Amino acid sequence: MTVGRELARDERKGIRRLVTGWCANYDSGEDICLPLDCSCYMLGKGWTGSFCRYFRENVLPLDPVLEKAVCEEGPPPDTKPCAVCGKPFLPEGRQAYCSPACKDEGNRRRSRERMRKKRAKPGQGRYDLGLPKARDSKGS
Repeated sequence: MTVGRELARDERKGIRRLVTGWCANYDSGEDICLPLDCSCYMLGKGWTGSFCRYFRENVLPLDPVLEKAVCEEGPPPDTKPCAVCGKPFLPEGRQAYCSPACKDEGNRRRSRERMRKKRAKPGQGRYDLGLPKARDSKGS
């Protein structure tokens, strides 16, 4: 037997955002669930447990962090903010980026900063043009 827990405010907000934005059974004009012909009970959901089958199978996978948080037992999973966009995601190991696009952008930023530091060092990356060097005043 599974024991439900109360949904956090962010989880309820995420469910509302998914229902109103992506659920094909939701009629925004009348705020009803079309198959049930009554108000959508997912909008007032306060506890984990039973979810609308269509929502659980087709809409909830659009937000994997929310899906993992509300469908698994126990406390909400630990998420990590993406180093580039700041979006929370479920890391796999030492993963720092939420998507391949963010990974590419992060690598570009690191490379840009590394080259900026390299170019700022005196004498690095410059050619010797063969100009005479200044002599010491000791007479050498």
